Amino acid sequence: MTETIVMKFGGSSVADPDKVRLVAGRFVDAKRRGFDVVGTVSAMGKTTDTLLALASDVSPSPNPRELDMLLSTGERIACALVAMAIHDLGEEAVSFTGSQAGILTDSVHTRAKIREIRGDRIRAALEQGKIALVAGFQGFSRDTMDVTTLGRGGTDATAVALAAALGGACEIYSDVPGVFTADPRIVPGARKLDVVSYDEMLEMAASGAKVLMLRSVELARSHGVRIHARSTFSEEEGTWVQEPEGMEQPIVSAVTHSETDVVFTLTGIPDRPGVAAMIFDTVASAQVNVDTIIQNVVHGRAEMSFSVPAEDVPATRSALDASQAELGSFDVGENHGLGKVSLVGAGMRSHPGVAATMFRTLAELGINLEMISTSPIKISCMIARDRIPEAVRGLHAAFRLEREPEREPTI
Repeated sequence: MTETIVMKFGGSSVADPDKVRLVAGRFVDAKRRGFDVVGTVSAMGKTTDTLLALASDVSPSPNPRELDMLLSTGERIACALVAMAIHDLGEEAVSFTGSQAGILTDSVHTRAKIREIRGDRIRAALEQGKIALVAGFQGFSRDTMDVTTLGRGGTDATAVALAAALGGACEIYSDVPGVFTADPRIVPGARKLDVVSYDEMLEMAASGAKVLMLRSVELARSHGVRIHARSTFSEEEGTWVQEPEGMEQPIVSAVTHSETDVVFTLTGIPDRPGVAAMIFDTVASAQVNVDTIIQNVVHGRAEMSFSVPAEDVPATRSALDASQAELGSFDVGENHGLGKVSLVGAGMRSHPGVAATMFRTLAELGINLEMISTSPIKISCMIARDRIPEAVRGLHAAFRLEREPEREPTI
């Protein structure tokens, strides 16, 4: 039985006609090596940003359904162009929209979740010896019979979901050669990682690493899909995201950062059971991803701070307005001057000195910690945004991540 491979290419990989032809050559090469080839590509270059700006110029608050109709066109254009280039190289290809490919989602516009991939037309194309190209980032809701999109980075999720549905391997190509111990633009000596566990990659993606979309890693872990993150423009081996092998895992694998967090601080909210639940239920119903949360109580009134991605700020404001209507008035402040720096490593579970070293390193740099959050394999600190590069370099050096990391046995 022929092995299926799903190959995803990001927007920078198909940014112009020459790059489209290069990507087409990648698909053809895989086909001629004996694979059944399924491809999914993002919109060309900055197409999605251009379409978003156009929507904003036309309407200050674009209708979500129509926004999905608009944004889904970028990936369709890219797929059709790659298919044309493949034909010119002597192979047959057929492009599909998300709905034609049988990608079924829930009905949430602009950030839908994949429920199922039917894939009948994809399988039929493969049986006919064709390369099947699927427009990424989009699907179709049977509940509303509408086109939906999956949110930023959604083509990664499309690729992994296709690999899971078709029983294939998944290669995700971008303009970087893999996952690094830190952003190489900030730390020139950052080291490319050969292997990263699903859990580590989940924490890294949630903490600002942009190589893979968070939901794509969740899908991969749930369905046992190995991901090979690698460069479009190089033949070198990239980074494998998979279940950890062997008895040892690194104490710290990487330093990640995010400069797009906004911290909301609510003051004067009632201090009684159920208030926090009500507020965050309202925020969650607006499809907002809340990260770090802290709460203090002063003289019977509570103060609560939490961070959200910058793209979720308008929805958060609306949700908090709804909470005030139910709870009564409380003050809402926004801080756009903070960012997040994180340490991620599976070996932190059994190595209690990591937090102390992190806090000491930041203290020696004179960097104040505004908020702290932890998980078994991650420590994150909210700090002044303009100190992020310095913090990343300092932590990378403190944990000697330019070398093969020290390892701790796991039981």
